[in-house]
Amino acid sequence: MRRLDQLLANLGYCSRREVRDWLKAGRVTVHGQIAKDAGQKVADSDVLVDGNPLDHPAGLLLLLHKPIGLVCSHDEREGPNVYSLLPARWRARNPLVTSIGRLDKDTSGLLLLTDQSELVHRLTSPKHKVPKTYRATLDREPPGDLAGLFASGTLLLDGENAPCAPALLRMFAPREAELTLTEGKYHQVRRMFASQGCTVLTLHRARFGELELGDLAPGQWRELPLTTFAESENQVSRNT
Repeated sequence: MRRLDQLLANLGYCSRREVRDWLKAGRVTVHGQIAKDAGQKVADSDVLVDGNPLDHPAGLLLLLHKPIGLVCSHDEREGPNVYSLLPARWRARNPLVTSIGRLDKDTSGLLLLTDQSELVHRLTSPKHKVPKTYRATLDREPPGDLAGLFASGTLLLDGENAPCAPALLRMFAPREAELTLTEGKYHQVRRMFASQGCTVLTLHRARFGELELGDLAPGQWRELPLTTFAESENQVSRNT
């Protein structure tokens, strides 16, 4: 049970101060009756706004096809961000909708967004070893022993105290690579290839755990049940 004004504000409908105006206008009902008290304790399922159930009161989990040119930061000084693709109400939620890990401005592909902080912490924790698969176009053909080096768990990047965890490299063409990681160091894919004299020209995340984009177009998202990734993570754990 939560205070009505807190509930509506946290779900991005309006500010807590504005809730009283919404009640006066008759926009909110509790148990089918027009709500009068902004401070009353309510269950999510008992509240309607403009005759509609509350918008994802239990939380959001979204799979987004991130386009190139957007950042994963809420700081507007860093430029246009992925959150601008979402409905205004979702952008006003508290806790904020945020990304599970980040893709840089010049990287496209699968990005998970949620307002569940526990889920963010769990899925970005190195101990869970959730695999993430990237497709990269390189400026040149890499050394022939690169797959062995990346799989060895011995590659130490500049500025790092610990080597990269073993990673799986597949080459589909002389300069077309697919790399699967179980960690998320800063700009890791680009830095791993750069350490061997290769520049990444394009980078796209194709998979996160067992999740894939399918036919989702850049800039579009689909909603996932909050349990979806927990099930996917269990599958990952059984396969690692």
